[in-house]
Amino acid sequence: MKYAEMMAQLVGGAGFVAALDQSGGSTPAALQAFGIGADRYSGEDEMFALIHGLRVRIMKAPCIDGRRVLGVILFERTMDAQIDTVPVPEFLWRRGIVSFVKIDQGLEEDTGGVQLMKPMPDLESLLSRARSRAVFGTKMRSVINVASHQGIGDVVRQQFELANHVLDQRLVPIIEPEVNIASATRQECESILLAELSNALDGQAYGRRVVLKLSLPVSDGLYAPLVAHPSCARVLALSGGLSQDAACAALERNRGMIASFSRALLQDLRAHMQDQEFNDVLGRAVERIYRASTVKRLADR
Repeated sequence: MKYAEMMAQLVGGAGFVAALDQSGGSTPAALQAFGIGADRYSGEDEMFALIHGLRVRIMKAPCIDGRRVLGVILFERTMDAQIDTVPVPEFLWRRGIVSFVKIDQGLEEDTGGVQLMKPMPDLESLLSRARSRAVFGTKMRSVINVASHQGIGDVVRQQFELANHVLDQRLVPIIEPEVNIASATRQECESILLAELSNALDGQAYGRRVVLKLSLPVSDGLYAPLVAHPSCARVLALSGGLSQDAACAALERNRGMIASFSRALLQDLRAHMQDQEFNDVLGRAVERIYRASTVKRLADR
């Protein structure tokens, strides 16, 4: 694996990270958004075949290359699959795009206002396969619903423990402690999270850099200290259910943050579109999200 080149692309490149990592639980909703109802498939294999076909259309589109898209987050099955007989991570790297694989196995029930990650019994096998396929890194998600110092501290500790294990395997972890944008205490959640992440980054050994993927904050520029931290390779923004318009507008006001959108990237794509229309719609979304990630403006006064 060309680790140094991949790190240079992630850290120094201009662009954003696309999230194509819907797993079994979220795939039906993802297919529905593309205009494919549950009556169009029977069983998990047919469901995954349909979503894989759509992901291939996206990854093969002319606009998906390293000049705009720095990385792509993949579901495990996508990582193991091929595009035109080429393994998906290799196909992407030929286009200058680094690959990450989603490694969490979903969320525990809410305890103390947060949802921690479930146990990952097959983690070592997944990390080994990721390395063998020249995947650059991993991604794991937790959720914060309430402003609890104890709960948010638990989320960050679990994330960094796993992140450091991933780093030991010479993979780069994306840490995603998502703040629920519908939370009644969202702004306080974000303030607590900032403090916990800052402390965790301060505790990292020299050279052990992680990527953060965070909800766009209520207070513009809140995460600037994380962007500047030497233990943070990049700060990504998740759309968290916001529309493309709203997500891009917020992203433009947060210097140093780049997109890692899923729904906001794909929201206008439909499976029935002919290739030209599909590629044109995706191309406009890519260009818009690229600009929001790279061309920033001052917050409205």
